[in-house]
Amino acid sequence: MSSTAEETREIQARIAVLIAEGELSHAGELGAGLHPSDLADVVEGLDEAGQIAFLSALPVELASEALAEMEEGEDRGQLLAALEPEKGAELIEELADDDAADLMSELDPPEQQKILEELSVETADELMGLMRYGEETAGGLMTTDLVAVQASLTAGEALSEVRRQGREVEDFYTVFVVDHDRRLLGTLRLDELVIADTESRIETLVEAPVATVRADEDQERVGRLIARYNLASIPVITPAGVLLGRITFDDVIDVIEAEQTEDIFRLAGVSDDDELRNRWTESVRARLPWLVLNLLTAAAAASVIIVFEDVIQQVITLAFLAPIIAAMGGSSGTQSLAITIRRITVEGSGSARGFVVREILIGLVIGGVLGVGIAILALVKDGDPMLGLVVMLAMWGNQVVAGFAGAFVPATLDRVGVDPSVASSVFVHTLTDLCGFFLLLGLASKLLLAG
Repeated sequence: MSSTAEETREIQARIAVLIAEGELSHAGELGAGLHPSDLADVVEGLDEAGQIAFLSALPVELASEALAEMEEGEDRGQLLAALEPEKGAELIEELADDDAADLMSELDPPEQQKILEELSVETADELMGLMRYGEETAGGLMTTDLVAVQASLTAGEALSEVRRQGREVEDFYTVFVVDHDRRLLGTLRLDELVIADTESRIETLVEAPVATVRADEDQERVGRLIARYNLASIPVITPAGVLLGRITFDDVIDVIEAEQTEDIFRLAGVSDDDELRNRWTESVRARLPWLVLNLLTAAAAASVIIVFEDVIQQVITLAFLAPIIAAMGGSSGTQSLAITIRRITVEGSGSARGFVVREILIGLVIGGVLGVGIAILALVKDGDPMLGLVVMLAMWGNQVVAGFAGAFVPATLDRVGVDPSVASSVFVHTLTDLCGFFLLLGLASKLLLAG
């Protein structure tokens, strides 16, 4: 039975009260009606003793799913390690192998060994095989649970094999077709298999795979491929083409969310760990280095004002206009930066090289419009047409610089192998501030005060 969000929150609150009162059996019964994701929220809100007690009160399958649904930063590995090894192994046995491997990877080696010793030899071997891949690689995302049939079978034989394997596999959407050496030949849709003539050979029905990935490829590329081709799953193969496993779209959704969150944090100059840390001192350590760097670059940009101090003293209105030109350049640079980094994230490395000319053209148009606007503002404020021309040219030029920097900086960082989300913002804002001040004050010294 489905529940509304309000009903779910009421049940979660009631469970928390029951656990606090020691009514674990009642809490377990009430929790059995919730989705594992909602149960994970309850578990995250408890202290460690309460977490252990509540998980023990839940059915094993539900407890394992709730543990897997907990946020990685919520010390779920620590919770798994706090359980008795037998209980931890029991929960791990219930999970899909990719989820189990993710959980086990969060444990220290001694804790991993304790649980592995309690697992069946087959399960332990599968987990150790998956755990050898990097956390952010295709191998780290994949599951070895899949349905594969040989191309030499008939449709009738293949359907029987699918039924047999399907009893042991969760949520399979695609049947993979392999040869006798388990090299991937292609895929077969379930509906085509069901309606095919029972004597038809699978080799006549197989479709070439739309996309494949190697186990060591970055998870971001996996996400791009699944999104690009609208795939339910994507096969993972060796360099020789042997089928290792599959990655399903639900795992990729989590990856995309995590990668976008990381990029947003980095664009702001904040560590992605900062969201998950509870102590304010750790947040200070994460943010302060970026702010110190920003302080130095901002000071470099502001030094232009000192160079042209005499110009400002003679035309005091410039002190009013300079921050406007710099701020508008920073805003435009941020827009260009966001579009360029988005392109790199979606299309892959090297995809934003043509953006520089495009953003310069956009800067020319936007700069012309904004330049006229600020020229009118300068005329109203000071009444000098020449000042209006100076601020118009400064705004126009800085908008072109903003478009150029917003595309050039991340594209260049991407080309040299540096994550463009990490440092682009600092460089772009420094460049637009520097050029904005320099254009305004430099033009003013030549056009307003010359002679």
